[in-house]
Amino acid sequence: MLRSNSRSWRTLLIAMIAVLAFSMLAGCGKKNDEGNKTAETKKEDQTKVVATYEGGTVTAAEFDLESRIMALRSPEMEQYMKEDSIRQQLIKQLIAFKYLAGKADAKSKEEGVKQGKEQLDQEKKRLGDDQFKKILDSQKVTEDELKEYLTRNSTVFESQISKVTEDEMKKEFESKKDDYTVATVRHILINFQDPEGKERTKEDALKLAKDIKAKLDKGEDFAKLAKQYSEDPGSKEAGGLYSEKPVGTWVEAFKKAALTLPLNKISDPVETEYGYHIMRVEKRKTRTYEEISQTEKDTLKNNIASAALDKFMTGDLEKTVVKKIDLPKVSSSKSGAKNSGTTGNTGTTNEDKSGK
Repeated sequence: MLRSNSRSWRTLLIAMIAVLAFSMLAGCGKKNDEGNKTAETKKEDQTKVVATYEGGTVTAAEFDLESRIMALRSPEMEQYMKEDSIRQQLIKQLIAFKYLAGKADAKSKEEGVKQGKEQLDQEKKRLGDDQFKKILDSQKVTEDELKEYLTRNSTVFESQISKVTEDEMKKEFESKKDDYTVATVRHILINFQDPEGKERTKEDALKLAKDIKAKLDKGEDFAKLAKQYSEDPGSKEAGGLYSEKPVGTWVEAFKKAALTLPLNKISDPVETEYGYHIMRVEKRKTRTYEEISQTEKDTLKNNIASAALDKFMTGDLEKTVVKKIDLPKVSSSKSGAKNSGTTGNTGTTNEDKSGK
């Protein structure tokens, strides 16, 4: 419950690379003819080139397929695909992955094929063949098309990961060393909602937190009070205990308190987005790079790779890779009208963007 969920939209796109979020699809296998008609380009336009980039092109058919695969994720995504601004983001993402997949080395491509097949097999097994087929049919996507999509995206991410060096990982670790401190913390959370889901004012939550602190100051048992009062389901039954957790996994205010509170002292109420916490830090240990787990090192590597991909998408992609985007407009929404990469059927080029 206390995990930090702060991520940019680009990082969210990156998080989609490894797996397609079928977990959201179980109830979404219904055909939507109106949506499909909107998302699909007319048959006679399928061979039209809608984007040109260094070393390749994107056809209307390729973009249409990418749109339908994205629409597999949720009904909401299908609606978003009617917005010009979202379509612009998607075609740039498609260009990026086609371009980077083409630049990947043989080992990354081999690993991409392996992961693509594994991801597909896992979802078929989890959903069952009939439900899996129903989901694909809802957007007229074939199994081979989905496999190719997963393979391509996995190849890109594997390629990015393969470029990360040990020195980069150590530098990244040192820049966020506090996040790798492990702490054992007991806490009692008073939410901004009561157990029945009714809104609780900050004043009422703070008063209740102070009343609990007063009980603790008088020597009452922390674990017993946590089981009685805490509204954090992740630690309530454990007496409010989080044992030897990396503090970087917690939201900022809770993390800061875990790093700075004197050991074994009862804190004043600490406010986070969840509510007010009464905390007691029982142990705290800083760690070196050599002491962190392999899983944490893998996360470090993934974060560096994600940042590199993010940097490419917001830098070199538009500066040097994309030559022209010529997507027909499908809406006149404010978001689409404001998008600098859309000018109706005339498209944009790097020359247009530079003012030449």
